[in-house]
Amino acid sequence: MVDSYWLAEPAPTLRSRRFVGMPEVEIVGGGVTGCACALSLARAGVRVRLHEARTIAGGASGRNGGFALRGGAMRYDEARATIGPERAKALWALTERGLAEIRALAGDAFRHTGSLRLAGDAYELEELKSELGALAADGFGVEWLDDLPPQLAGFAGGIRHLSDGALHPARWVRRLAQHAADAGAEVLEHSPVGALVELSAPAVVIATDGYTSGLVPMLDAVVRPIRNQVIVTEPLEQMLFPIPHYARQGYDYWQQTPERRLIVGGRRDADAAENTAEEELTPLIQERLEAFVGELVGRLPAISHRWAGIFGSSPDKLPLAGAVPAQSGLWVAAGYSGHGNVLGFVCGSLVAAAIVGRAPTALELFDPARVLG
Repeated sequence: MVDSYWLAEPAPTLRSRRFVGMPEVEIVGGGVTGCACALSLARAGVRVRLHEARTIAGGASGRNGGFALRGGAMRYDEARATIGPERAKALWALTERGLAEIRALAGDAFRHTGSLRLAGDAYELEELKSELGALAADGFGVEWLDDLPPQLAGFAGGIRHLSDGALHPARWVRRLAQHAADAGAEVLEHSPVGALVELSAPAVVIATDGYTSGLVPMLDAVVRPIRNQVIVTEPLEQMLFPIPHYARQGYDYWQQTPERRLIVGGRRDADAAENTAEEELTPLIQERLEAFVGELVGRLPAISHRWAGIFGSSPDKLPLAGAVPAQSGLWVAAGYSGHGNVLGFVCGSLVAAAIVGRAPTALELFDPARVLG
């Protein structure tokens, strides 16, 4: 099936109120960012309307690998060197709090499993050791794994991030949208926004990540769309990969669902054409993913689902979250560089807090002016 395994689960009926009159804030994008922002704003008593062009979670939030990881696109030791030790520690702590909030809201759509980052070669092994030392020194839960099981014999070692988890992302974001609607948000599906002039609220939040193209040209110049392709197998006989695994700087990632289906994604470094906003499958990447499945399990099981999703990448591997410079009333939360399941939730909530005047200090790190100004 050329469709997302996650989105194939029947969606519950979304119960949402309709406003009479003008909203105070309108959100473009019904993924994890937009729904988190809508929930926080509605809880603060703001009249908020959310527009989703497809159905809730129909974009990247329903088309990813189902990983819920702390931190961001940089390794922790890299983040310490790039943005400074205190800011890196604050960012990782912020995402750990975000994981705790997700766990509280998501119900059975979240499993607290930890995650396993693996070294594909000696160079990556040294990277893992450096990250392990930095995380442990700052008190973050991490374990070194030397003795890997037979199915991971091709890897040189790994570190387990203890706070991470696995998501059924479509179920989670659909549930988040219902939480927002229950709090008073108006959530509109099949409501595309082709231009900002179509919106009437004094404040607008762009929460489309890699699908932003065309709405705000200055964002298009810095939030680069990247396609990730994913395949899912029939249920395997054994549970070999019960937690999220990733290697080669995230270019390979995989896990099994509770039903023992193997979800495998990535290999996008095999083709520069993956730097695109087109949700198309390509023979080259599909062949590479099938070959990788064969490496992992020793054969190629039947493939039940195939799909592509788009994420937005920023120039410095940090999200853009906050007010858009020189654009009165315009806000953005995007550019998670492949880590949107947690960072998207966190940034949507932070932008909502800033809109109602609480201006969280965490937003300073994500200020869009650093790349847009």
